[in-house]
Amino acid sequence: MTLRIGIISANWGAFAHLPAWRAVPGVEVVAICTSRRETAEAAAQRHGIARAFWNAEAMIADPAIDIIDCGTRPSIRHPMVLSALRQGKHVYNGIPFAPDLQAARALHDAWLQSGKVAIVDAFSQWIPALRLAHEMIDNGFMGQPFGGSCFFNLSLFNQPHPQFPYNWFAQAGLGVSAMRNLGSHVLHLLVHLFGEVEELVADDSQLLSEWRFPDGNVVHPETNDFANVILRHRNGMTMQLQVSWSATVGRGWSLEAFGSKGRITASDPSFPTSENTTLSAGATGSKTVDLVEIPERLMRPAGIAIGPDAFPQAAHPMAISIHQMIRAIRGHGPAAPDFAQAWHVERILEAARLSSRERTWIRLDAID
Repeated sequence: MTLRIGIISANWGAFAHLPAWRAVPGVEVVAICTSRRETAEAAAQRHGIARAFWNAEAMIADPAIDIIDCGTRPSIRHPMVLSALRQGKHVYNGIPFAPDLQAARALHDAWLQSGKVAIVDAFSQWIPALRLAHEMIDNGFMGQPFGGSCFFNLSLFNQPHPQFPYNWFAQAGLGVSAMRNLGSHVLHLLVHLFGEVEELVADDSQLLSEWRFPDGNVVHPETNDFANVILRHRNGMTMQLQVSWSATVGRGWSLEAFGSKGRITASDPSFPTSENTTLSAGATGSKTVDLVEIPERLMRPAGIAIGPDAFPQAAHPMAISIHQMIRAIRGHGPAAPDFAQAWHVERILEAARLSSRERTWIRLDAID
């Protein structure tokens, strides 16, 4: 049976999610929804989608739709995702998972009660190099994990462009910040690789007090753009994390982790992608870490109709994640990253907020 998808968002949803869904067998995108009739109908016509909606609740309630892909702003999509779960739909939810801890708790509880498959758009763990890193760690390459560092520094707003679709990141109250957005992606990966976090200490702050556009317009952002965190995982590993979307000459993403038997490094000059993320490794006794070849089974997994050179690049790991979601709906293994992992990441974000405010270590078991 073909599973029918309804996408909420004609921006990132149509640009990246749509080609990812269309790369997976057994599904069909049958509807797209925006906030206005004219934009919804234009998006449906432009992308060859049968139905247009301009009322999200109407699309969610439609019995001819099985999966809701919800990719709009966290504060706006929260009630949509809740409604979808309560009406028996499977859900593909954006990042950040929710606008705040209370909303995240409600989503997690609704998911548990629904019995449906629900995942979030934190697709980095499906990038081939990072899937291989996970396999190596699980097979004992690192031995006992000791420590590491992770940096995710981008220059999104150092020289902002008026047409950049995420200039709304400046607004308070929408559930966004460098830590909540970039940090959510990184934290999902770190939890996937090294297990749950036990405690942390954090400093979350703002570097740029204004965004100055080429036309002379100035925006004074109300959100934080720079965070430093020390994470202690339950397995004893200590990880240093830094994220910023206002980093001068941002150098992208990098991860370095070492243990009793070896060291693993991975990097990408921008947001991690299937094509550009590299993996290197070295065992105890080596003087260098050497590039690791990524096997074809991970670069071009069975059942995915696009390759790592897909455009946009996010569509490739997204399609792999979606493929596993469809398998889970059909009863073949778990989907990931699911709402349980998203709830843990949201608790990490809340602990980081409290730690930055109170200037102290915060244990995750205090966040419930």
